[in-house]
Amino acid sequence: MNKYTSIVDYIRNLAQEKKIKTGQKLPSIRSLADKFQCSKLTVIRAYKELEQDHFIYSVPKSGYYLVSKHKEEDLSKSNIYFSTVLPDMNILPYDEFHHCLDQAMEKYKMHLFSYGETRGLPSLIETLRKHLQNYQVFCKPTQIVVTSGSQQAVSILTNLQFPNGKNTILVENPTYDRMIKSLQLHSVRTIGIDRNFHGIDLNRLERIFQEEDIKFFYIVPRFHNPIGSSYSMDEKKEILRLAQKYDVYILEDDYLSDLDTDSRNDPIYSLDTSDRVIYLKTFSKILLPGLRIAAVVLPEILAPQFLTYKQWTDIHTSILPQGALDIYINNGMFKRSVTRLRRIYENRMDYLKSICNNFNREVLDANIPHTGFFLSMKSPKPIQYDVILPELARKGIILKDIRESYLEKNREMNLIKISISKTDNQQIKDGMLSIYNYFLNQ
Repeated sequence: MNKYTSIVDYIRNLAQEKKIKTGQKLPSIRSLADKFQCSKLTVIRAYKELEQDHFIYSVPKSGYYLVSKHKEEDLSKSNIYFSTVLPDMNILPYDEFHHCLDQAMEKYKMHLFSYGETRGLPSLIETLRKHLQNYQVFCKPTQIVVTSGSQQAVSILTNLQFPNGKNTILVENPTYDRMIKSLQLHSVRTIGIDRNFHGIDLNRLERIFQEEDIKFFYIVPRFHNPIGSSYSMDEKKEILRLAQKYDVYILEDDYLSDLDTDSRNDPIYSLDTSDRVIYLKTFSKILLPGLRIAAVVLPEILAPQFLTYKQWTDIHTSILPQGALDIYINNGMFKRSVTRLRRIYENRMDYLKSICNNFNREVLDANIPHTGFFLSMKSPKPIQYDVILPELARKGIILKDIRESYLEKNREMNLIKISISKTDNQQIKDGMLSIYNYFLNQ
């Protein structure tokens, strides 16, 4: 029996023998790591599985607690979670990356006794420079900074003074909900441009660029969260042309580039000849979300100021995840894992498409990409989310409230967001049919 399974069994036995009670705090991650002589990641994995089984629950900055019997019975394992943005833990390369972490502990042990480079581990920077070329992102090592997740990069960029001297940030509406929350936290003036199944109105974009003092345009060109669609190359070229014309920077969040099966679908960064695009690449969605590691490729003029901000906020990103990622990419594990994940998510989306092809579009119109995590469905009438989401939850269908992805929460909306990141084909079939039948009978 491996240590991860031993920890799961240990916690379950503690509860069964009533050595821990409902609502009681569980042993800390550190204490279990010491007890079982394993890494903290192994303990976290065990706790996450118990949490997914609704056996325990977590309280941020506090710890893990035992779920009450009543609550455990209410939260059925049969629930279908179309709400999560986390990848499927059953297909993520935990064991392989754990091996790389062990290697990194040995290889980079001397780095742990001092502060690291603010930019990132030098060997990883060079590895990323070469690796990014697979996405048609060609840059100098001095343009790359490793950050503690993509949100840290966004936070720093929000606070930076850009060469264009502008202060307003433009986002697609809807957009990634954490981006909205981050901008609100920083009290930054933010405006939106509507994005639907067909993209954005480029004439409207030009008017905004012309009339507003747009510092940068935050954009998710590929597998948009929450819409699901991608921009065509012609649309990317026009967005870039307008940004160059009106002195606007583009923050390109390419979070799921690894799942794309279209080799011609290059990022906006690959088209940029004027140092106008900031390229953001997270590794959490295809590795382990808890690692919090990302890379940002900056225009040379922004790099020094960005590094200063990062140095005084966290000094440097944790060495061990950086070292493990460096090993993971260089030994070929990354490529093999991505090939497998790409096949899995493409198959899931194909299967979902076969289900939705039988839907009446006047009931629900589905916008389904060729792969990725997200898709959206449009109702011909405004959706009463406060009614529909709880009713579907009682049927075991858990959806995320898409209103969180809009700047204006009180506007009429008719979209439902679906994530298939953690669902298998049977859950996709059962869940999508339940949602469709619910709207059919309204």
